[in-house]
Amino acid sequence: MKLIRLPFLLLACVFALAPVASHAASRQEIDAKVREAVETLYKTSSAAKELAGHASGMLVFPAVYKGGIGIGGEYGEGALLEGGHIAGYFNIISASVGFQLGAQRKSVVILFMTAEALKRFEDVKGFKIGVDGSVAIATLGTGGGIDSETAQKPVIGFIYSNQGLMYNLTLEGSKITRIHKK
Repeated sequence: MKLIRLPFLLLACVFALAPVASHAASRQEIDAKVREAVETLYKTSSAAKELAGHASGMLVFPAVYKGGIGIGGEYGEGALLEGGHIAGYFNIISASVGFQLGAQRKSVVILFMTAEALKRFEDVKGFKIGVDGSVAIATLGTGGGIDSETAQKPVIGFIYSNQGLMYNLTLEGSKITRIHKK
């Protein structure tokens, strides 16, 4: 009986995320959503805005959808900004197994604080967080500032929703791949 449930649960997860993956956004849709996501991040954290002003590149995923029933998946599309201009389009994807039930939507922004960190990201086909490089997840401290240790890292990630920055989350194991948009 357990062997029958596992494929059923996997199939349910695939169908739950299928509408998200099947509606691939156009360049124009992604561009508009990226601009909106950056504005939301800046309203959420002035420290994020200050760090972004010093970053060599900013990878923005305006909507990353996660869902699961025991077995889960996550998917989102976004763009890399360099000097305020779109330098390429990417997707982020991950899978997980364990206790999980439900769905959520979040936004993810990854700041490449050095030219070297940005180059390492761009040189890898299919950048896997935790393998090809690590991302320090920013949390807000007293007074709304970013932890000083995190602020010194070469790659800093922000995970947030409409309610503000989200805590105790990770991007570990997520794979980021360049996509070609028309």
